[in-house]
Amino acid sequence: MQNLREDIIRTALELFDTQGFHRVSVNQIVKAAGTSKGGFYHHFQSKDELLFVIHDTFITYVLKEAEAATHTHHSPKDQIQAIIQSFVHVFDLYQSHITVFYQESNYVDASYEEEINRKRDQFKEKIFTVVKEGQEAHEFRRELPPEITGMAILGMVNWINKWYQRDGAYTIGEIADVFTDLVLHFLLPGHEGVSQAEQYIPFFYDKK
Repeated sequence: MQNLREDIIRTALELFDTQGFHRVSVNQIVKAAGTSKGGFYHHFQSKDELLFVIHDTFITYVLKEAEAATHTHHSPKDQIQAIIQSFVHVFDLYQSHITVFYQESNYVDASYEEEINRKRDQFKEKIFTVVKEGQEAHEFRRELPPEITGMAILGMVNWINKWYQRDGAYTIGEIADVFTDLVLHFLLPGHEGVSQAEQYIPFFYDKK
């Protein structure tokens, strides 16, 4: 049953990406997935719920990874590194989910918006909290407004969706390291950011 659910999601992602959410019917999805309407409605109440699940899959992933980072690591510096790494990797792990959701987000049913916004806000607040705790622990620059800093991180990483290609010049791991480097450089005080960033991602510094 779980395989059928994943088959339906994968099929819907392909159809939504090529034809658009509104142009694809449940009949088209079940035919392409090799199942029946009964099979579809066993897992999803509607096509609208399916679009919600597509979003929920990747936002749940980054939220769980962020929560794991704050439980696993004691230092805010280590926490923000782990969060950035998992956040960047989601654009490879769930590339189709993210692409489809953002191009079809205007069609999300209002009944799902509250849950979508709740998880997004949780993730945003998690980043704000790590920045604030890093400032309180004197690990991060204290003159930076935490909310603006957090929104800068979110905006910078979210833009990956616009340009990332799996067959591009850099792997997602290398991209994650660059973004971690950038964040550490503007968060860590004085010259500490340079030295610690170089220790964290020697790959790029070795190429200089």
